[in-house]
Amino acid sequence: MLRCLRPVPRLCPRLRPPPCPAPCPPRRCLAAAPGAPRLPLRRRLAAAGAVAGAAAAGWLYVRHEKRRRQRARRLAELRRLALGRGDFQLRDTAGAARSKADFLGRWVLLYFGFTHCPDVCPEELQKLSRAVELLERDPALPPLQPLFVTVDPERDDAAVLARYLRDFHPRLLGLTGTTEQVRAAAKAFGVYVSTGPRDADGDYVVDHSVLTFLVDPDGLFRDCYGRSRTAEELARSVRAHMDAYEPLPPAGAE
Repeated sequence: MLRCLRPVPRLCPRLRPPPCPAPCPPRRCLAAAPGAPRLPLRRRLAAAGAVAGAAAAGWLYVRHEKRRRQRARRLAELRRLALGRGDFQLRDTAGAARSKADFLGRWVLLYFGFTHCPDVCPEELQKLSRAVELLERDPALPPLQPLFVTVDPERDDAAVLARYLRDFHPRLLGLTGTTEQVRAAAKAFGVYVSTGPRDADGDYVVDHSVLTFLVDPDGLFRDCYGRSRTAEELARSVRAHMDAYEPLPPAGAE
């Protein structure tokens, strides 16, 4: 007779299921759930504006640093070039003594020539006068002083200059002086001057560089223009220099 074997309860323990793991915290979704409250539009716009402002500030800083380095290089180049540096001692058409210090604080367009020049000098002075007139149409631009320095002081005294310049811009100021003073001023700007031989009547021609110089309010050479430049081109270039101008620090203070 078979007996049914029954497990002894204490010798055969029940297998218990493993404990349930602790519930994980709910994950946050980057996108707002449907129906969830959103930030007010004003706050969202303010946040976007702050990000854009920071980016713009960074861009402006980079641009400022680039312009500062470019300006420092340009300053070094101008000082090495040294055109127009140093003072000059001349006299105007009223006989008043004039030096470079008289024109500091103003932009200057300067041309070297002589009144007996048959064609080139009158053409260049007409162009210079036209450029000044174009710039004077904008009252927001700083004042510009046109200057004419003779390279023929033997014939171009104050009275001759005054009569000659009546045909050009009314503010065109003529300057003359002794031969030594005029040559020193021309040399400062790198202007070539050579007096030709006299003919039977004692007339002669003066060979010289045909250039118009732009000098900034610090007294530094900024640009020069040859015969190929028109009055309109000259005026546009001068305006660009005026718009980009920043007063230069003294040497050693950069």
